[in-house]
Amino acid sequence: MNQSVSASWSSIRAIDPPVSAEKLSNVDLVLQCQAGHRPEKAAFAELLRRYQPHVERVLYHLAPDWQDRSDLVQEVWIRVYRNIKRLQEPIKFRGWLSRIATNLFYDELRKRKRNKHPLSLDARLAVEDGEMDWEIASETPGPDEDLTTREFYDQLRSAIADLPEVFRTTIVLREIQGMAYEEIAELTGVSLGTVKSRIARARLRLQSQLQRYLDGNS
Repeated sequence: MNQSVSASWSSIRAIDPPVSAEKLSNVDLVLQCQAGHRPEKAAFAELLRRYQPHVERVLYHLAPDWQDRSDLVQEVWIRVYRNIKRLQEPIKFRGWLSRIATNLFYDELRKRKRNKHPLSLDARLAVEDGEMDWEIASETPGPDEDLTTREFYDQLRSAIADLPEVFRTTIVLREIQGMAYEEIAELTGVSLGTVKSRIARARLRLQSQLQRYLDGNS
């Protein structure tokens, strides 16, 4: 009798319609992509749709003047497709995705040898490496925000893009991707002191350019 009931229940469950990818949580999407030999097509497509803006934003801040960023974005997703089963903690997918994008950027940067004359930033600064009273926006400001706020973030993005390569990369990793100083040092191959120096200098430059907005003056 129990076997009959069990068999009947298995048959009922077998015909239950699968949950569409659009209704799955982010973690469940990752798990579904990890379940088979290859990522399930619908789940992976939905994962890409949800996180594509994040990848584009990360690469834009790292390489605002690169005309082929779309190629880098595509390569990021190729790497995700090939390696998603290696992700041990699906809840950390966004950080893992950011790291893939950042590593890809550095791989490409090394190929291009753009920094032929790197700046020497190892000298100690007489500036305390404290947090500023504003944060870099990772999302596009909504339409309900006032004009001054929108102008500020427009100017902020422009100011970040104008930073020297080593400054821009470090401040993006810290403020936009939220990496720890130690992680940035390991990723960029410089000392912890250099990372702190670059972040402090970048913040000073940004603060100088955006002072009138920080003071509340339009």
